[in-house]
Amino acid sequence: MSGHENISSPTRTKEIIQRYGFSFKKSLGQNFLIDQNILDKIVDAAGLSASSGALEIGPGIGALTERLAMEAGAVTAVEIDRRLIPILRDVLAAYPHVKVRNDDVLKVNLQELFAEDFASVEKVSVVANLPYYVTTPILMKLLEEKLPLDNIVVMIQKEVAERMAASPGGKEYGSLSIAVQYYSEPELVCIVPRTVFIPQPNVESAVIRLKVRERPPVEVADEKHFFEVVQASFTQRRKTIANNLKARFFPGEGRERLEALLAEAEIEPTRRGETLSIAEYARLSAVLLAAGIL
Repeated sequence: MSGHENISSPTRTKEIIQRYGFSFKKSLGQNFLIDQNILDKIVDAAGLSASSGALEIGPGIGALTERLAMEAGAVTAVEIDRRLIPILRDVLAAYPHVKVRNDDVLKVNLQELFAEDFASVEKVSVVANLPYYVTTPILMKLLEEKLPLDNIVVMIQKEVAERMAASPGGKEYGSLSIAVQYYSEPELVCIVPRTVFIPQPNVESAVIRLKVRERPPVEVADEKHFFEVVQASFTQRRKTIANNLKARFFPGEGRERLEALLAEAEIEPTRRGETLSIAEYARLSAVLLAAGIL
């Protein structure tokens, strides 16, 4: 590839877009990254090597894919927009260990994809500049399916990244923070200005690394129930935990039973959902579950 400018350089990006007559689709949230420095930070955060694989979601014209191909032993790029497939196959032709799939990652059987594409490597990370409108469903699918993942390093909307990494007590902390932190350890890598994209998005971005946990930080007998309790606790943020839980789990009853269960879980009924830690939610879910509150 010597003598070639990196795909991420503004001139090469524009040249590829023009050569293939590509037009951006707003509905797919397409924003291509044109900054080598940011790409380096993303790839460095993933800690790749020749014995690791990388799954990329939404590769665009391949700027990040090209960097991943230089570091990882196996790369699979999943792209929903079939207009980009011939461009990707063309610009990545020099890398035989890169596979391009035309698919919607939300519909793909990821267990099968991992078995097929990453049999030759020891560990796999997801590395991607995610389309903002489907960030949360994609990340939750990756985490909930308990894939053999090492890191997830993604560029997402700054506000969403801050919610994922938030601690109890702040206004950013909510059910998304708890879900992400149940499965992984989040860490903000860097904030990314709008100017490093073509076209420029309307929001600021951030790179976040989710180090996938081998086991959750708390013991939960029924994950579905645990997450329902968490969601219910944030239904109306201004309301107390007692009021939110009463509306969801005790609609026709008085408060006595609920308050007794909260006391058993050692949680003050006047607290708000955003003040409870993951451990407290685990305790609360266990108490409600034992009392048959589903």
